[in-house]
Amino acid sequence: MEYSIRELAQLSGLSTRTLRWYDEIGLLKPARVAESGYRYYGPAQVDRLQHILTYRALGLQLARIRECLDDPSFDRLAALRQHRKELQDRKARLELLIQSVEETIGCEERKETMNDERKFAAFKERLVAENEAAYGQETRQRYGDAAVDGANAGLLGMTREQYEAWTALDAELRRRLEDAVREGLSPDSETGRELCALHRRWLAATDRHLNAAKHKGIAELYVMDERFTAYYDRAVPGCAGFLRDAVARWAQ
Repeated sequence: MEYSIRELAQLSGLSTRTLRWYDEIGLLKPARVAESGYRYYGPAQVDRLQHILTYRALGLQLARIRECLDDPSFDRLAALRQHRKELQDRKARLELLIQSVEETIGCEERKETMNDERKFAAFKERLVAENEAAYGQETRQRYGDAAVDGANAGLLGMTREQYEAWTALDAELRRRLEDAVREGLSPDSETGRELCALHRRWLAATDRHLNAAKHKGIAELYVMDERFTAYYDRAVPGCAGFLRDAVARWAQ
């Protein structure tokens, strides 16, 4: 049996954009590409995608998954054991966050008042937990646990003033993005350069090891994943694409 890319997307729960990305990086090539440019997948590709989804659920990065599937000498058992440990570590972190949420719930139920410092700490912990639930798998696959854990630590370590400045920077970025798209400006313009720099400042607030390649990769995620796209395009469609293109042009 043969599936079109749209049919395989429906079968797997992935987006067609993700399947195209898998093709581009050599993770999942179609069985054939028609003269029209449409991709078609056969039983071997369906089996490979099943393995990909299994490894993704374990938290492996895409490059590592490709290595697992393409190298017959790869020690799959050792890799699974290592990633089991990483999942256990992640579970421990989530349990700490759950404790924080339960503490907040308990205070609310007992009508107790938390001091402002603890309220702010609990808020940041919930924000990290929500981000992990929504985007953790994708970002960990692409950049690894150390990078994501570092970004989480950066957020958790912010003072109230730093957090307010960080969220204000995000609001300014989205406002200026929307203005640029409404005005029909080019990502290659001076405004595009300024937005690239603004986005870098926002990312660097939680990532001390940000470089141009990582900056471009994160911006690419904004158009690869519908959830990221929806965040930037919620008021003006095209903002995620503009930002991706501006970063691709100007990131240094």
